[in-house]
Amino acid sequence: MKKIFFIVLYLFAQILYGQIKTHSFSEVENLNKTDPKPTIVFIHTSWCKYCKMMENNTFKNHELIRILNEQFYFVSFDAEEKSDITFLNHTFKFKPTGQNIGIHELASELATIKNEVVYPTITILDKDYSILFQKHSFTSAKELFTILQNLK
Repeated sequence: MKKIFFIVLYLFAQILYGQIKTHSFSEVENLNKTDPKPTIVFIHTSWCKYCKMMENNTFKNHELIRILNEQFYFVSFDAEEKSDITFLNHTFKFKPTGQNIGIHELASELATIKNEVVYPTITILDKDYSILFQKHSFTSAKELFTILQNLK
């Protein structure tokens, strides 16, 4: 009987902490009204190999998933998203830079560091949506865990 209990408990933990709860920008705005938390925005593209590495490694770490789900709102944002996004009473749009290429205005706002956008970028927003932290390039689970600990 104990064995079955622990198996069920393990499976429940896997379901609960096995995936990062992702939100849209409008969901984050609504959630922050009743339960304010910092927001982590993972800005990526479909063609970026380091972005895929973060999706498949960094964001699969169970301890990091637990912390992200409990203490933060998480937005996974494709920088080449073509639909309009309304956030903080402003509508951000996709801006083409060539044939079938471009960048979303909101990605540009959140991922620009020293006048440059690089993928992937992690941007951490405070409860009032001011930028607390930004980092270009691949970030391991261990590095991100340390960053989150230092922000407390």
